[in-house]
Amino acid sequence: MKIEVLTLFPEMFAALDSSLMGKAKENGIYELNCHNIRDYSTDKHKKCDDTPFGGGAGMVMTPQPIHDCISSVDPEHKSLRIFMSPRGKRLEQKIVRELSEQNNILILCGHYEGVDQRIIDMDIDMELSIGDYVLSGGELPAMVLIDSILRYVPNVLGNSQSTADESFSDSLLEYPQYTRPQDFNGLTVPEVLISGNHKNIERWRKEQSLMITKTNRPDLLEKK
Repeated sequence: MKIEVLTLFPEMFAALDSSLMGKAKENGIYELNCHNIRDYSTDKHKKCDDTPFGGGAGMVMTPQPIHDCISSVDPEHKSLRIFMSPRGKRLEQKIVRELSEQNNILILCGHYEGVDQRIIDMDIDMELSIGDYVLSGGELPAMVLIDSILRYVPNVLGNSQSTADESFSDSLLEYPQYTRPQDFNGLTVPEVLISGNHKNIERWRKEQSLMITKTNRPDLLEKK
């Protein structure tokens, strides 16, 4: 998989060089390229924002640098082009799995009050949001998206079963997990997990998932 990121702050994506994502990148499982939108500005001061038509607070990213950057990075529109935006479709596990099957993805990170609408109309295939809240820029949402997608790419995780058992994989939240020691500060591991009876363990985990989902995210049960 090849991922192109368009941003005003490429240095933020150094965080993806750590842990499993960093190892996967080193091993050539995926390619991540960050492009500084400011490099494509024709303004002598490399300005990439201006005041919005119609008035209003803040600044809006201008179309020229973004369009030229996209045209340079993906001239034949081979990539699925995604804009991270609070008004976009909410990112869910089903979308993550679908995106993990793409060979080429381009992610545009907005900043300030957003980007000129003409960029979205001309150059963007999909708008995505990671939740019903607003951040100062699209870089953190882009990293969340990249991390969530790559977990489904073969050989990124050490165990492919990890994505099968985790939260949202069956429209349920994940069951509680325990490891050694068996007794920690007086709190012990549930007996069923050390019983060796895999049928009972599976039943317990399903019951726990249902209970946690009912308490924390009853909307998921309605979907299921």
